[in-house]
Amino acid sequence: MSDNTSAILEQWFPRDDVVLQQLGKQVQRVILPAGHVVFRRGDACRNYIVVVRGSVRVQTLSAGGREVVLYRVTDGQTCVITTSCLISEESYPAEGVTDVETEALVIPQAVFNEALGYSESFRRFVFANQGQRLGDLIQRVEDVAFGRVDARLARHLVDRCGSRPGTVSATHQQLASELGTAREVVSRQLKVFEKDGLIAVRRGLVEILDPDALARVAGEDR
Repeated sequence: MSDNTSAILEQWFPRDDVVLQQLGKQVQRVILPAGHVVFRRGDACRNYIVVVRGSVRVQTLSAGGREVVLYRVTDGQTCVITTSCLISEESYPAEGVTDVETEALVIPQAVFNEALGYSESFRRFVFANQGQRLGDLIQRVEDVAFGRVDARLARHLVDRCGSRPGTVSATHQQLASELGTAREVVSRQLKVFEKDGLIAVRRGLVEILDPDALARVAGEDR
């Protein structure tokens, strides 16, 4: 077990508390490969999952059948949908898939319920994380509903590549899923960026030629 994982468990389930120590022993550490389906739409929610390192992509299908990425769960975070489903005892309305190899803590529902009552630090973590992640999800919905596609695409490319020229590995469909729009819309906008000399489009790749100009396009929507 990694030092980071041990530190997290010690904070929630301190050794000087017999009840919490017993609960902590039921927490599992798992290593999930890239592309692993953590949960599917319609699955019963039976575990609280904390990502120690890695990334889980939470996505759903739009009314038109398009795949839409809702958010990602990364180091030290939990899934807002998982927490909501555990508390309400509802099934998952979306699916979660690992982007990369991911280390996570899996807390059974019964342990989760008891820990909420016994561990103040665990309770603070759960609700603070839930509030923050819910805010992120609301911002994501606002971006999809009201944000301009050119600015959102530019921001996504800059976030993926950073402030220097480089390459983003992604198909037009993958970019469309990230932005919650149609592939055709993304393809048209990429052509505009390419015509303006900001990028060069290759098969499955987007080469960033002028990240500063892309950042200016992204900033126009802020």
